[in-house]
Amino acid sequence: MKIEKDCAVRFHYAVGEVGQPATESSQGGEPLAILIGHNNIIPGLEKAMEGREAGDTFAVDVPAAEAYGERREGLTQRIAKKHFGDQRLMPGMQVVLQTNVGARAVTIEKVGMSVVDVDLNHPMAGKDLHFDIEIVDVRAASEEEVAHGHVHGDGGHQH
Repeated sequence: MKIEKDCAVRFHYAVGEVGQPATESSQGGEPLAILIGHNNIIPGLEKAMEGREAGDTFAVDVPAAEAYGERREGLTQRIAKKHFGDQRLMPGMQVVLQTNVGARAVTIEKVGMSVVDVDLNHPMAGKDLHFDIEIVDVRAASEEEVAHGHVHGDGGHQH
């Protein structure tokens, strides 16, 4: 079965900046499970998967605009230090904050006595990314998965 909209796909990935070693990989863990056509992954990677099949392995470079977008200046926010718990904060560190719209990766810019300045750009914003992909399996999604916009079960979302 070829990958197209409303397919459930499980895949392994390694990703890093173009020309650099991979900084993140699913190898040795569970494959990622996504529903194609529902904005579950960056657009450039989803496009590169279309028409592929289980067992396919491929590499693809995704420009920043089709990955996490270009860096936007002025996306700095000052946050009360108490929201970071007890962790020792250093400029350049990446931390995940719980926000009213879910978890968000931020980069620490400056640490004060009671406040922390963070950069809200995604840590990979403005970067062209290189992916090594291995498609593990492809199947038609269930009606419920399509209605919910994500994969259920193995490697997917648990309700």
